[in-house]
Amino acid sequence: MQSSIQALADEVAGVLARIKVLTDQSGQFEKLSAYESFSDIDWASVALDIDALEEERRILTEGSDVLKALRARQQDAAAESRDLRSKLEAATNEEAKLSERRDELQRRRAAAEEDTSNVSDEQLAQARPTLDPLRAEILGQQKLTIESCNSRESDVRKALQDRIDTRQASLRALGERLVRTMRDYGNRYQEETRDVDASVDAADEYRRMLTSLCEEGLPRFEARFKALLNENAIREVAGFQSKLREEERTIRDRIETNNASLRDIDYHDGTYISVEPTSNPDAEIREFQQDLRKCTENTLTGSEDNAYAEAKFLEVKRVIERFRGRDTLTELDQRWTRKVTDVRNWFEFSASERWRSDHSEREHYSDSGGKSGGQKEKLAYTILAASLAYQFGLDKGAERSRAFHFVMIDEAFGRGSDEAAEFGLTLFQKMGLQLLIATPLQKIHVIEPHVAAVGFVHNEDGKHSLLRNMTIEEYREEKRGRVASAKHASSG
Repeated sequence: MQSSIQALADEVAGVLARIKVLTDQSGQFEKLSAYESFSDIDWASVALDIDALEEERRILTEGSDVLKALRARQQDAAAESRDLRSKLEAATNEEAKLSERRDELQRRRAAAEEDTSNVSDEQLAQARPTLDPLRAEILGQQKLTIESCNSRESDVRKALQDRIDTRQASLRALGERLVRTMRDYGNRYQEETRDVDASVDAADEYRRMLTSLCEEGLPRFEARFKALLNENAIREVAGFQSKLREEERTIRDRIETNNASLRDIDYHDGTYISVEPTSNPDAEIREFQQDLRKCTENTLTGSEDNAYAEAKFLEVKRVIERFRGRDTLTELDQRWTRKVTDVRNWFEFSASERWRSDHSEREHYSDSGGKSGGQKEKLAYTILAASLAYQFGLDKGAERSRAFHFVMIDEAFGRGSDEAAEFGLTLFQKMGLQLLIATPLQKIHVIEPHVAAVGFVHNEDGKHSLLRNMTIEEYREEKRGRVASAKHASSG
């Protein structure tokens, strides 16, 4: 039964498909019925006719020279027409730009004529000799056009304003210097300037005073000025120079005295140390010494003319002004004065180790670079002892002197070698110095032979320190007792 139903359904479907095909064909036939003949839909015949006509036209065109010439002329005419239209458009745009520029230039010309309407030809003629060089200097080779007038005017205006500002600043500074000079002059000569202000407006009054001095009073004082310059100023400078040279000789004499003591102390086996002073090559110090010589040289046999007196005055004045402190350079001049007038700065010092046998040099020490720790210590102690001897002014017999030359040394021998410490103590003893040495207990065996008394400081709880003083004999006695007690305890 089921298979019969399926067969009928398939048959129905086939019938329906056949009906659809027949329906589509019926529709196509109805569309074709609208054409009365086959020629209405015969497109192939029309296409063949078109191709034949095109071929005929081509043959006619290619075979006619006149038609070719006409077509070429047509193409040239079209190209020329396009070119003329382009030129016309460009000319029209250029005309518009020129018209706009003309209007703008006319406006600028009217504005310029209005700006110069108040300037007469005579004034312009007077200003031109000044303005033309300025314009050439500021603008140089720049071409001046109507369009660039405003920019060039701004350039000239800015350049002139900068010059005006610079000139005004210079005038202000000059006015301030002038007022300061007037004030200084007024402070020195109060009676003469009692009724005159220290201001730029009072310049004429000061000029009259200068004229009066030059014409009336100054010639009377010129001879007196030269006499005072030679008798007082230069003499004082010469005395000052002599005092500095005396200090220089004193330093050299003291160093020689110290060297005499150092020669009695062995630095190494068969050698001793000599401190050698040399002139400091510092430029400021050398220049100062030269300036002092210039102030005093030829003062006894110098010329009597005014130029010589003026030259000497300026040399002395230059040195005195630096001592006093120049304007805006006071601090710098004070530092310079301290440096060049401290004669100790005139020297550089080095140490020369020499053989005692023939005094020839074994080694020269300008610093401690490259030396071992012990060598550095010994050299440092040597220079320290020489410096102390210089400060105290000791002589070779200082160890027998009753003078008190006290030196306190705090842990100076704590980290050094025993040999260097022994050398330093012997050196200080030879120099005749009285020592107070603060040192840890580990160095007491080195210091013991050189001290007369000891003081032990004890701080048990970290808050209160106790000091016990004893002579070196008492210390040695107690030390022997402690050693004996320790041996007895160990043997028991």
